[in-house]
Amino acid sequence: MGPWDTGGFYGIESPAMKKLTLLPALLGLALSFQSQAANIERVRVTTNFGAFVVEMQRDRAPLTIENFLGYVKSDGYANTLFHRVIANFVIQGGGVGQDFKAMPTLKAIPNEAGNGLKNLRGTVGLARASGPHTGDRQIYVNVADNADLDPLPTRWGFAVFGRVVEGMEVVDRISVSPTGAMGPFKQESPMQPVVIQKIELLTDGIAPPARATPSAVPTEAPPPTAPPATPPATPPATPPATPPGNPTGAPPPK
Repeated sequence: MGPWDTGGFYGIESPAMKKLTLLPALLGLALSFQSQAANIERVRVTTNFGAFVVEMQRDRAPLTIENFLGYVKSDGYANTLFHRVIANFVIQGGGVGQDFKAMPTLKAIPNEAGNGLKNLRGTVGLARASGPHTGDRQIYVNVADNADLDPLPTRWGFAVFGRVVEGMEVVDRISVSPTGAMGPFKQESPMQPVVIQKIELLTDGIAPPARATPSAVPTEAPPPTAPPATPPATPPATPPATPPGNPTGAPPPK
């Protein structure tokens, strides 16, 4: 081999060869980013106070997201209320109409609270009744960090499935609405109704097909009068320092 032979025969690549080997790698990386972007699932929640966008994390909460999108795709959240609002804690809704009657629900789903997602400010979770696997259509947005809603070895938590990526100022505006007794709710209900006008899917990605439209109104028991053995029906009225006890502000009994 002469001194002019600088090819990669002995494992030493020339600058030209390095460029050639980098091109496929860069192309693959670009395609990977494009694929990830295509799989991002977001919804826009439009209310009479403004709109905010939620990005969902299917890899952490697939059952919860499939359930949520079932209601979204059937327009099941249109003209429902954020019926429970607590400043510096949560806003909660999607389960009652403007007439304060409970909306039809699909079958409750398993609790995915152990998915590693924490109830931090701006995250979105699924509300539920006193049993751990009773979440259906009601959602909530954390206005503050709420570690007391996370699971512990001694209790079930509340499953987070996404986070607000645009419009958190709208959530904050809703969270400071004056509240009181409205309809069947004895407290924490906005005096000026906060209406979810629609929730729409912005990117399909790997979203599941639409589920059947709900047809039956469930029967809900009133909140228990003593602390339950399982976690509370909905996020507790105030963020406690110890594990939550007796729930308040649950949907009205039928």
